Amino acid sequence: MKASFSLALVLLCALTSGAVPTKEINQLAEDLHPTIVTERRDFHMHPELSNRETRTEQVIAEKLRTLGLTDIRTHVAHHGVVALLKGGKPGPVVAYRADIDALPINEVHNVPYKSGVSNVMHACGHDAHAAIGLGVAEVLSQMRAELPGTVKFIFQPAEEGAPTGEEGGAPLMIKEGAMENPKPLAIFGMHTTTEIDAGKMGVKAGPAQAASTMFDLVIRGKMSHAAHPEAGIDSIVVAAECVTALQTIKSRRIDTFEPVILTVGTIHGGNRRNIISGEVKMEGTIRTFSDKALTSIKAQMHQTLKGICDAYGATYELTLVEGTVPVYNDPGLVNETLPALRNALGTSNVVDAELRMGAEDFSYFQRVVPGFYWRLGSGNKAKGITAEAHTPDFDIDEDCLVVGVKSMANVLWDYLDRHTKQ
Repeated sequence: MKASFSLALVLLCALTSGAVPTKEINQLAEDLHPTIVTERRDFHMHPELSNRETRTEQVIAEKLRTLGLTDIRTHVAHHGVVALLKGGKPGPVVAYRADIDALPINEVHNVPYKSGVSNVMHACGHDAHAAIGLGVAEVLSQMRAELPGTVKFIFQPAEEGAPTGEEGGAPLMIKEGAMENPKPLAIFGMHTTTEIDAGKMGVKAGPAQAASTMFDLVIRGKMSHAAHPEAGIDSIVVAAECVTALQTIKSRRIDTFEPVILTVGTIHGGNRRNIISGEVKMEGTIRTFSDKALTSIKAQMHQTLKGICDAYGATYELTLVEGTVPVYNDPGLVNETLPALRNALGTSNVVDAELRMGAEDFSYFQRVVPGFYWRLGSGNKAKGITAEAHTPDFDIDEDCLVVGVKSMANVLWDYLDRHTKQ
């Protein structure tokens, strides 16, 4: 009896002192681990593509209602969910974003929670992100009486990109008011990565992930019989030279210390084996960290394509579309957040993350308010969990789920506590 009273007194003192109640948060997260695993597996078995996340939206919204969150908005940017967890004490507003869409990949794992949808799979960890988000909401909702401020939960669809001809993702969520009424002071997010062991967290201040610019390229020649190539202009030959020459932009024309990737991802052309092709279509991406590099690459692409096409008498059409902007982790926000991360997980479990060329549309939220996006270790070599994202054998070590909840719940509380005092 005395021991129970003493423990309650310690917890009460911790909560009323304004300090982050890390021990209580972490214990609640541990207790919820089986629930978080179950929710992650449910999302995994029922994956939905970008802008089609109808069931996922319903499951998330219903859970948030059960937890007592308020101002719940559904159908934001098609199937996004935005909700508020209002603490019992006055304070600012901070946001947490989790993405929820899957990919058009056929899963090859024979696990109990294997995707039940042909050619659709959570191959990028968004099932884990959604489950972690619900876990954070559940932990903090159990402690809301002492929470100093409000947490805005943003469950975002279409991070992988909206279908052709549709709007979606972070830009559309922002356009439809996800970051307003109320507007948060900062936003946090995380992404699983098998490159880091489960139990650890990778952080990087400043530029963290590249911008992605998409391009469509059409090479137009002149069709003719294959027996008379001189009567035509072979678009396949021209396209082959263009693909090779475009690679020299990075290797020979851009500062070698500038992180840049130019990829031709698809190429389609020709009608049949005995016809000189009149047209070839290609798709690709450009990944950069600076506007200067992107501007230079665009100009050099046009120069290169025009020179080759002119030499053969062909023409080209190049269309460039912004995919995402660079992920930029506000250095001040990172530095003030690191103590809470280290306290929640242990100093040795918070490690430096490498610069990544992969894109992430969390970056658009960071253009509205300062943001911090970290890497949640989810790999485990001993269990054979090493496959990269966007592959059919991708999986996570589910021990990372509770780590994600601990880290985010502590960081959100810490942010509210510190900015209440300012």
